[in-house]
Amino acid sequence: MELCVALDLPTKEENLALVEKIKNYNVWLKVGLRTYIRDGEEFLKALKSINPDFKIFLDLKLYDIPNTMADAAESIMGLGVDMFNVHASAGRRAMKEVMDRLVGYEKRPIVLAVTALTSFAEDEFTAVYESSIATKADQFAKDAHECGLDGVVCSAFESESIKNITSKEFMTLTPGIRPFGEDAGDQQRVADVAYAQGVGVDFIVVGRPIYKAQNPAEVVEKILEQF
Repeated sequence: MELCVALDLPTKEENLALVEKIKNYNVWLKVGLRTYIRDGEEFLKALKSINPDFKIFLDLKLYDIPNTMADAAESIMGLGVDMFNVHASAGRRAMKEVMDRLVGYEKRPIVLAVTALTSFAEDEFTAVYESSIATKADQFAKDAHECGLDGVVCSAFESESIKNITSKEFMTLTPGIRPFGEDAGDQQRVADVAYAQGVGVDFIVVGRPIYKAQNPAEVVEKILEQF
């Protein structure tokens, strides 16, 4: 299991200061929508300049018509990131087109599909998708697996089922991890590190418990000790 640290602070300077504090740890850095829109490609370069060994997860959740998603995926290839994601609900044709477009590259990033956002409560999800989270997450994961993606973004509670219906090697990345029982904030389906590890999660994303701590490096170290 690997740790992704979410860089969700209000400013570029605060995010870079956080990264400086944890630069000696073997972690992934998650760059989300707000941070990338605000700080762009130069921010990605700045992260690599702090530690070239950092791996970057660009969390933009691509969702558009198939050709536009494939164009965006090809543009992401030029950014030097190590992982990015798309929305599974964009459909099989869109996911297949993304993967077909990347075939010609010698080395491509890990590509994940978002199943059900961990901010969804069950009733909210059903109102949108007319299905339970567990059922739809399994279906989305099966679609992504058959379209050649490397894994999915899901909550820890869907990970075991998804691996059972796809493959143990099919990756699961879980946001909403609260390593020491912290407040869930705007997340609905949260779990701790031990639970995530027990159900075979490959990547956990931790944000607030790290960047709101007085000593972020100490929190990172305590999380990594649980692996």
